[in-house]
Amino acid sequence: MLAFEEQVVADLVEDPNGGLVVLSSGLPLASLAATLLLYLHQTPGDAAGGGCLLVLSAPDPLKARIRRRLQEKLQVHDVPPDLPAQQRASLYASGAALFLSPRALAADLLTSRLLPSRVRALLLLSAHRSTDTSSDAFIARLLRQRNLLPVYAFSDCPHAMVTGFSKAERTMKSLYVRRLHLWPRFHVLAAADLERAPPDVVDVRVPMTPPMRGIQAAVLATMDACLKELRRTNKVDVEDLTVDKGLFKSFDEIVRRQLDPIWHTLGKKTKQLVADLRTLRKLLDYLVRYDAVTYLKYLDTLRVSEGVRSVWILSDSSHKIFELAKRRVYQAVRTDGVKVSIDNKGTPTKKRKVAHNTTKKGKETENEDSTVGRDNTQKVNTDVGIVLEEVLEEAPKWKVLWELLQEIAEEQMKSDAGNVHDEDKSDESGIVLVTCKDERTCLELQECILKGPCQVMREEWEKYLIGKAELHGLNKKNKRKSEQPKGVGVLDGEVQMGPSESAGPVSISKLETNALLAAASELRNISNEADVSGGSTRSCSKKGVARGKAKGKPKKTTAKRQASNRKNKSKGGNDNSQATDLDSEGQSGKTDEQAEIDASKASTYDASVSASTSNDKFRHSSALGNLANGKPLPPVQFHALDSDQHVIDVWKPSVIIVYHPDITFVREIEVYKAENSSRKLKVYFLFYEDSTEVQKFESSIRRENEAFESLIRQKSLMMIPVDQDGRCIGPTVVNEPEPLLCQNSITRKAGGKKAPEKEMQVIVDMREFMSSLPNVLHQKGIRIVPVTLEVGDYVLSPLICVERKSITDLFQSFASGRLYNQVETMARYYKIPVLLIEFSQDKSFSFQSANEIGDDVSPTNIISKLSLLVLHFPRLRIIWSRSLHATAEIFMSLKTNQDEPDEKKATRVGVPSEDGIVEDDVRSENYNTSAIEFLRRLPGVTDSNYRAIMDGCNSLAELALLPVERLAELMGGQKAARTLREFLDAKCPTML
Repeated sequence: MLAFEEQVVADLVEDPNGGLVVLSSGLPLASLAATLLLYLHQTPGDAAGGGCLLVLSAPDPLKARIRRRLQEKLQVHDVPPDLPAQQRASLYASGAALFLSPRALAADLLTSRLLPSRVRALLLLSAHRSTDTSSDAFIARLLRQRNLLPVYAFSDCPHAMVTGFSKAERTMKSLYVRRLHLWPRFHVLAAADLERAPPDVVDVRVPMTPPMRGIQAAVLATMDACLKELRRTNKVDVEDLTVDKGLFKSFDEIVRRQLDPIWHTLGKKTKQLVADLRTLRKLLDYLVRYDAVTYLKYLDTLRVSEGVRSVWILSDSSHKIFELAKRRVYQAVRTDGVKVSIDNKGTPTKKRKVAHNTTKKGKETENEDSTVGRDNTQKVNTDVGIVLEEVLEEAPKWKVLWELLQEIAEEQMKSDAGNVHDEDKSDESGIVLVTCKDERTCLELQECILKGPCQVMREEWEKYLIGKAELHGLNKKNKRKSEQPKGVGVLDGEVQMGPSESAGPVSISKLETNALLAAASELRNISNEADVSGGSTRSCSKKGVARGKAKGKPKKTTAKRQASNRKNKSKGGNDNSQATDLDSEGQSGKTDEQAEIDASKASTYDASVSASTSNDKFRHSSALGNLANGKPLPPVQFHALDSDQHVIDVWKPSVIIVYHPDITFVREIEVYKAENSSRKLKVYFLFYEDSTEVQKFESSIRRENEAFESLIRQKSLMMIPVDQDGRCIGPTVVNEPEPLLCQNSITRKAGGKKAPEKEMQVIVDMREFMSSLPNVLHQKGIRIVPVTLEVGDYVLSPLICVERKSITDLFQSFASGRLYNQVETMARYYKIPVLLIEFSQDKSFSFQSANEIGDDVSPTNIISKLSLLVLHFPRLRIIWSRSLHATAEIFMSLKTNQDEPDEKKATRVGVPSEDGIVEDDVRSENYNTSAIEFLRRLPGVTDSNYRAIMDGCNSLAELALLPVERLAELMGGQKAARTLREFLDAKCPTML
């Protein structure tokens, strides 16, 4: 444990009220929580038996880290919300540390299953999510009402503590704490501990390819245009609308928080701009994260899903994004050497000629930024027509990662050779940890090392082609179209063009689509021929590692599918292992030479693949095998940052390669090195030079520092009220002014004494504790009785039952039909069924815009559905509430002059007894409801006579035996009686 961590715990336990600790992201929150729990457990307390320690708002990865820190020191139990109440009570009495859900804990406190005097302390590990109406604040109020209980709150999201007005001060008041402890990374004690033995850091700046730079510039220009368009609406704060802030996910929250109260007044264009900014941020993120084919696939998806309503696609820069992304993967070329591109008008234009069967390594300029690298150029066919020239641009970081692994392996071999008898080296694992943003990137990098970058791009390209073919309904085998458009057709893997088409304006998208289909058709032809022949030479080492649709398939180098020479021949991994005689008529000497190069690459790479596939986790030994340049690789582990798992302490790597830089993981590396100062650790940071990746990383550091500076200023001006005993006074009903109506009623009584008000109580369903309404009702001084209700969510009186629906829940309930059944049961057992539609306080108090409400009844319109519901249940009352506090006021007004509900009766409503009789049915029928519904649907039975029929006979069987005369007496007419009698006597048709 570091010195500054001990100081944090010492500062916390000084105040008996507890405190709020705000840490920099990545600092050891789990270590602080574990140390504090251990200290509180070992220190004698006032609670009987020591009391239990309650831990709330802890995510699962953080729970695992705390347990690992407290191994064999303190027993920690995880209490799920569905655990029976008796077992929860026994855990409370054990005095151990408990991970709890707020819903179960609030119910146990309200039912006195857990007394506040039996609790030693409360720990909250996500204080930035606490508000006045949150479950954490509710539990803190229940515990601090009559007991001086310490509340220790932690937060490692400083930027979340400065959102809104006085967020930190309001959080402290809601949690009943009065001290704020700030521990940024630049704190003197924290900086001294973390910088005492820093790791060796190497900053590797990888240049982006010209197409990547062009796409990034185009996306930034499009984002800037969208921001300028959003500024013109005069609906949002201009200071928040910057491209720098638009790189973070919190930017969406900033914009939506400003626009939500007036969301229903905004036009479609403004709403779409907000969605477009989210899409553009993803485009920037995916550009540096995924490969070229995956990026193009994502753009194709956006073109289909957002092409009609999107605003950014119609901008000038969006054309450049799609064109450059396509050129990273392939180029549409006429087989006579003329490249076909597309201008802004959608007509093909001629580009400069390209020599046949040569490797192009130059640049091609389109407009200003359309420069595309021409590595690994490949022709699909050499006949007349439109063909695809494959580019398959690799991510620049792949080559750098490969070179770094080779360099690390060389350093480890030299270190092992020079320190054979050195005992200090025995504790070094030699593991290289590669950290990426998500699991997909980890798997892709793993396959790049296993198979080589060229093979990975080849497989992604084949999947892309097959996906295009499946989308257009291409069969598995060769299938010719019976009717072709004039001059265009798929023949032998190419698109034929007539002489008139090459001169006139033709839609280039259609030509490219047909060329893609032709390439997919050829790919399937080759795969089918290979499956039928079965005699082709297969590379046994690659058969076990190839994935997807290319798994176990032999690859053939033909004139149509020939890979060009790569820039870095030492990478190897090309899957074209042999050159066959199939379609050899168009091959030149260059083809044979290229096939020999590919075969040599594959043969040198096979040993590494067979050795590295033995472990599912890709944790191979240092004797990995000879690679393309005869160098081994070190043992490698891949880690996805999105998994939120703390793996550095588990694997104890010697080298860490940060493939996607993240501020939180950087701090975790610093803490690990400070706790293990004797270990040698080298860290490589891979950045794309002059990219938004660098800008986002630097902005995250700057944003965190600005958040702490703001918190420091707030702390100097903060005012937290306390009572005469030094306890913090939170936002309770005692502090609220007395209503003016009550004051006037007192003056009307001449010298009369104010009558003591009886305590209001509301019976609440246990499932409703997921919402914040019980918390607000408790704030208003209403007693909450948590039970499990079969009918309704809230019971205000013996007559009033309320079903609460938020806006999203209302739409889902209508779609599933659940709301109809809920209202039906409420109308059956309560005289005043109420449907409460509750809006969010920070959003618009409007269902729909005025222009969205039509004149006619529509089955898809929510207003039409509500109208039909009210027509079907005339006694149903609908209440509209604009916020939680407004709902509490409505409940208090509804309870005026009403009796308090009975808990036992409320729990029995809707639950049949042993005899099958349901108590407290408002209709006082106490009959079989299914038989009643069946009776009302019989011919001749109406709402005016079905009660008389029920009084005249005891069952449906007795009704079937009554004569027509008796039926006429009960049903009030001969016509209705004969109709029913004929229906009962009619023969059932037989199925022949």
